[in-house]
Formats: sequence, C-alpha cells, structure tokens
Amino acid sequence: MSEGSGSGILAGRIEYGDTGLNEDQLAGGWLEQFRRWYDESVTAGIPEPNAVVLATVGADAIPAARLVLMKAYDESGIVVFTNGDSAKGHELAVNPYAALVFPWHPMHRQVRLSGPVEVVEEAVSDAYFTSRPYGARIAARVSRQSQVISGRTELEADWAAQARAYPEGGDVPRPARWQGYRVRPDSVEFWSGRENRLHDRLRFRHTEDGWVTERLAP
Repeated sequence: MSEGSGSGILAGRIEYGDTGLNEDQLAGGWLEQFRRWYDESVTAGIPEPNAVVLATVGADAIPAARLVLMKAYDESGIVVFTNGDSAKGHELAVNPYAALVFPWHPMHRQVRLSGPVEVVEEAVSDAYFTSRPYGARIAARVSRQSQVISGRTELEADWAAQARAYPEGGDVPRPARWQGYRVRPDSVEFWSGRENRLHDRLRFRHTEDGWVTERLAP
C-alpha cells in the first residue's frame, strides 16, 4: 500500500518540536493555565482559537462530536450557545455531561476538558443573543437545527419571512430554546507535542479534597 493513495496508511507525519510543558512551567490552576495558552493562541494568530470540539452522548449511548465556538470562560467553566432543540441539546438534556477539545494544531497543543453541563442563566443568554449580528439573530429564529429540511430554498424563504417580521434596527426576540450551556470541568488536560512522540500531558483533576495535578503517559 502506498501512503496517501486513498487506502492504507496516510502520509503527512509531522515531527513536533521540543518546547513542551514541564511541571515547573504549569500555572497553579487550570483556569490560569488555560487563559495563558488561550492568549498565546490569539497572539499566534490561530484562526478562531475559540473553536472547540464538543462531544456528547445521548439516550442511544452513541457519542457525537461537532465544532462549536466558546463564547465565555471563567472559574465556573466554558460557555457555548446553541439551540436546545438541536441534536446536541437533546443529548445534553438526557446526559448533562460533555467533553471539549481545543485543537491548537499550529502550536502543537490541545486542551481537553470534561465535566457536568448546566444551562446558563436566562439573562446571560439574552445578553449574548442581543450582542450577535442581526443576520445571526434572524438565523437563530429560522433554523430548526438538526432537523431534515427539503432544501436551501426552504431555509432562505424562512429567513426572508423572519426578516420581514423583525426588520433590521428593531428588536429580534431570542427563541426560548436558544440558550447557553456551561461545561463545569472536573478534568482539564494540557497536551503539548514533543519529539519522538514523547508528548507532555499534564492534567488538573478535581477530587473530594480539591484539585490535583498529574502527569499522564503520552
């Protein structure tokens, strides 16, 4: 089998550098370390550094993953927004636990978080929805996210109808089920690529006695 031929083992292996992440470089808590790496990803010019893979599991026990955008983070967790009637919304209603991955490939870094999920306060969802561009607010009212539709013509017709109902410059009501979700991490792993695949994996894990820091084998 030839590499990159469409079958077998693919080409494209990259050898990572050897800057890594040692224990003496690690911040005192997950939030401080996350903020440090996030700010560095912004400075490095990574496109949409807030893009994050959100993984959920519904009643069928089948995992599902997709890219979403982080819109806020603090000591309480990571916040994303979506339609609560979407596939991920239904999955989180059944199993309010999720995993996140920030894939900062150009820096040979990723951050993995997991923990319980809660719906954010109505005022938080209202404030963020109001801050969105007009077109995005109309789209949120239009999209029956994850449902099968007849085609793009249906989508565009619905958008035009909502735009007539709520002209630009006026108020666009937030759909009741369009809301924010907060992932409250109980595990946060910082992964840094190293030479010879001896990667650094340092994890903050919450226990009954508080947070502990651990090194994981690559």
